[in-house]
Amino acid sequence: MEGAWEIAFVLFQVWLSIVVGLIVLPAMFGVSLGFTDIYIKVLVKTLEVKLRRSHPKNLAGGDFTMCDAFYFCKKGIENIVEDQVTQRFTSEELASWNLLTRTNNNFRYISVRLTIIWGLGVFIRYCILLPLRITLAVIGLSWLVIGTTLVGLLPSSNAKNWLSDLVHITCYRICARGLSATIRYHNKENRPKKGGICVANHTSPIDIVILANDGCYAMVGQVHGGLMGVIQRSMVRSCPHVWFERSEMKDRHAVAKRLKDHIADKTKLPILIFPEGTCINNTSVMMFKKGSFEIGGTIYPVAIKYDPQFGDAFWNSAKNNMVSYLLRMMTSWAIVCNMWYLPPMTRQDGEDAVQFANRVKSAIAHQGGLVDLSWDGGLKREKVKESFKEEQQKMYSSMIVGLDSAGFNNSPAT
Repeated sequence: MEGAWEIAFVLFQVWLSIVVGLIVLPAMFGVSLGFTDIYIKVLVKTLEVKLRRSHPKNLAGGDFTMCDAFYFCKKGIENIVEDQVTQRFTSEELASWNLLTRTNNNFRYISVRLTIIWGLGVFIRYCILLPLRITLAVIGLSWLVIGTTLVGLLPSSNAKNWLSDLVHITCYRICARGLSATIRYHNKENRPKKGGICVANHTSPIDIVILANDGCYAMVGQVHGGLMGVIQRSMVRSCPHVWFERSEMKDRHAVAKRLKDHIADKTKLPILIFPEGTCINNTSVMMFKKGSFEIGGTIYPVAIKYDPQFGDAFWNSAKNNMVSYLLRMMTSWAIVCNMWYLPPMTRQDGEDAVQFANRVKSAIAHQGGLVDLSWDGGLKREKVKESFKEEQQKMYSSMIVGLDSAGFNNSPAT
């Protein structure tokens, strides 16, 4: 029995040495050894071969039965009743299956060869990648909590700020490696500056990891309990993040004042805000809440576009809790995305907060190749507001009145 424990301990030491030496240390210095790039290239080649060899069977040889048409009838009816809003809260449809069980609903023709490839993929994702990613996540979060707590003990100085930035960015880089993240940053000359506000479209909690992998931000959010609360309290000791109590979140004026005070200090990190207020499936950008655009300051828009071929980054909070969502992310092939820094924007003369928010939203949607929608993302959890219903009723009423007037004016004289 003791021999078994000794072997297990040696294996654990070897495993930890490989993880620290080949992943954690390079991540701390922002260096890539190229393993992720090689992995992505192999993955792309594998999916391409799978796609060439997994075309649907030919139904022209007498194999057709009436039930084969039911699937297409079902999809046709779904397209008829589909609206612009609800489809933004479901996973993006794929052009071809990416060998993940969770995405094979629309791909029915699976050959024996493809089944073998899928089984090999399950082994790689759950037996190799998942333990590796969990190890990296534990190391990254431990580094964040311990590092920020120690830095928080230092007196305020430029050295403290530098160490805080180093701890934060190192943590996010380790966590990004833990997701096999491949991120392409564009237009780095437009990166958010201190005293500004960074706004981005929102797909997933890992948006923060993607953004903070290339720079440090002051986070804005509600105070939590449990493990999340421990992380928040340690972070705020070393960096002026803006955490609100639940009672404060309902007071818009108190929130606005805290944010104004933050951006007024040009030595503080830029604030990171997701104005949609909820996660959207990365096919569109929905209505931006105007609060972020009322407090003044320079807005630095950022567009994020994920590649769903390697893994669906969208968090459907109505369907998956945080633990199950993170498990899905850690058992995906990889996270591949593009991120564009847009030129800074300020509020123009005569422009109100809503118009400014819409202008920023349109710029992000255009750059990311996303659909620009005016609907409120809050409809994911709430019923349609009465104001929306009244607007549609007024529009319909004006149409009826217009038709009646036209009919009356065009009626023949008696």
